[in-house]
Amino acid sequence: MTGGEDAGRGLARRAAGSRDEAAELAAALGEPQWQQPRVKPLDRRLAVDRDSVERGLASLVLTVIELLRQLVERQALRRVDLGDLTEEQVERMGVTLMALEEQMAELREYFGLAPEDLNLDLGPLGPLLPTD
Repeated sequence: MTGGEDAGRGLARRAAGSRDEAAELAAALGEPQWQQPRVKPLDRRLAVDRDSVERGLASLVLTVIELLRQLVERQALRRVDLGDLTEEQVERMGVTLMALEEQMAELREYFGLAPEDLNLDLGPLGPLLPTD
């Protein structure tokens, strides 16, 4: 046997010993023993269901889209105020922004989210989205 193989076996023995120590500690704390050797303590603590993950991801994505929608809307209003756009462009932009807002409302309803659910609290900086 080479030195590398000996070191590998030593690490394997220590890892097995760590699992045994963890099982003993869990038993001492009155926690159930893990039946499957592949279950890790972190897996047991993360009780995540599919619905909450889906709703959380939808909330995050819709928050980013809402932020971008509001930024585009404000930029469009600035351009209208400056007179940079033709009446046709103003009309198309208004219709597009209204359609996007309706689509956002439908998506929020689908995922059971209220508009305030999309506004992240940034702590001392305040909310992400303006509340005006």
